[in-house]
Amino acid sequence: MVYNFKKIWEISYPILFGLIIQQIIGLTDTAFLGRVGEVELGASAIAGVFYIMIFMLGQGFSVGAQIIIARRNGEKNFQRIGPVFYQGSAFLLLAAAAAIILILWQAPFILKQVISSPKVLQASVDYLEPRVSGFVFAFLIVMFRAFYVGITDTKILTINALLMLVVNIALDYVLIFGKLGLPAMGIRGAAIASVISEAVSALFFIIYTFKKTDLKKYGFNNIVIADMGILGKILNISVWTMLQSVVSLATWLMFILATEHLGESELAITNILRSISSLPYMIVGALYGSANAITGNLIGSGKDDQVERTAKKIIIMGYAAGIALELLMLISPYYVMRIYSDNIGLIARAIPAYYVMLTGYLTLVPGFILLGVISGTGDTKQAMVLELIALGAYTLTVWYVVIYLRADIAICWFCEHPYNILLTYLTYRYLKRNNWCCKII
Repeated sequence: MVYNFKKIWEISYPILFGLIIQQIIGLTDTAFLGRVGEVELGASAIAGVFYIMIFMLGQGFSVGAQIIIARRNGEKNFQRIGPVFYQGSAFLLLAAAAAIILILWQAPFILKQVISSPKVLQASVDYLEPRVSGFVFAFLIVMFRAFYVGITDTKILTINALLMLVVNIALDYVLIFGKLGLPAMGIRGAAIASVISEAVSALFFIIYTFKKTDLKKYGFNNIVIADMGILGKILNISVWTMLQSVVSLATWLMFILATEHLGESELAITNILRSISSLPYMIVGALYGSANAITGNLIGSGKDDQVERTAKKIIIMGYAAGIALELLMLISPYYVMRIYSDNIGLIARAIPAYYVMLTGYLTLVPGFILLGVISGTGDTKQAMVLELIALGAYTLTVWYVVIYLRADIAICWFCEHPYNILLTYLTYRYLKRNNWCCKII
C-alpha cells in the first residue's frame, strides 16, 4: 500500500469533481432564481443557511464513519465495513426525520425574528417546506461517499455528481419557469428540483453498490440496523467532526456579519470574494478528504511510517494544482468578478481584496491537509481542539481589524493568514510530538 502522486490524484480528483459539481449546482440555482426576482434570490440564500447547518452535522457524522471504514480497509478487516455503513445510515435517517420535523415546526418562527420583509419571509418558508425532505437522501449520499472514500475507490463519485448536476439543471428549468406543461413554481420549484436530484443520486448509489460492489467482501450481507457498540464508536469519533463543522461555519458567518458593519459595498465585495475563493479552496478540500482516508488506510495496514511522507506529497500536489489555478485567476480579475456583478465601481474597489484573497490559499494548504491527517488517525477530538485554537485567533483578528479598526476591506481579508499560519504550526507540532499512530478505533 504505497501512495505515489498518481495514486493520490486518482483518489482526489473524483472528490474534487464532486465539489465542483456542487458549486455549479449552487450557481445554477442562483442564476435561475435571479431571473425570477430579488425576493426569491435573497430568500433562497437565507433559507439555504438553515439547510447547510443541518447538513454539516450529517456530513460531520459521515466523516467519523469514513475514518473507521478507512481503518478497517487498511486492516483488511473488510467484513466489519458493512455494519458500520448500515449503522451510520440508520442513525442519519433518524436524524433526518428529526431535522425535518424540527425545521417545519420552528423555522417559520425563527425566520420571523431575523427577516423583516414579509415577502422574503414567505418565500423562505416556501423554499424550506419542500427542501427539508431532501435530508433523507442527502444523508444517505454522504454515507455512500464515506464508504467509497474510505476504501479509496472514488471513481464512482464523478459519475454520480454528473448525474446529479444534469437532473438538477433540467428540473430547475422545468419547475422554476413552468415548462413541459407544468406550472411555474418559482422558488418552490428550485427546492423540489434539489430534492429530486438528491433522490436520484441516492438511488444511483444504491443500485450501483448492490450491482457492482462485492457485497460479501465488505460485509453488506451482514445487515446491522441497531448496534449501540458500532454507533458508539462512530459517535466517539464523529461528534468532534460535527462540532468542528458547525464552529467553522459559524466563524465564516461571523466574518460576513462583521464586514456588513463596514457598509453595503464591503458586504457585497465579501460575498463575491467568498464565492470566488471556493474555487481554489475546493482543491485543498478534496486533498483533505484524501489525506483523511489515506492516513486511516496506512495506519490500519501497519504502515504509519509512510504517513508523513505521503502527507508531504499531498501538500506538494495542493500547491501545484492551486497555484496553477490562481495564476489563471490573476490574469484577469476584472472578468472573473464580472460574473458576479456589473457594477464597475464595486469591482474596482474589490480588486485589492481579490489579490489578498488569493494569497490566503498559499498559507492554508499545509495546515488544512495536516488537519485531515490528524482526523484520519482517529483523534478527531484533538483535530477539533487544534482548529478551535486557530479559529479563536481568527475571531480575535476579525474583531480587531474589522470591527475595532474598521480597516479597508482588503486589509480585512488578511485575517485569514493568522488562522492559516497558526493551524499549520499546531498541526505540524502535534504530528511531530504525539504518539498518534497508536490510537485504537
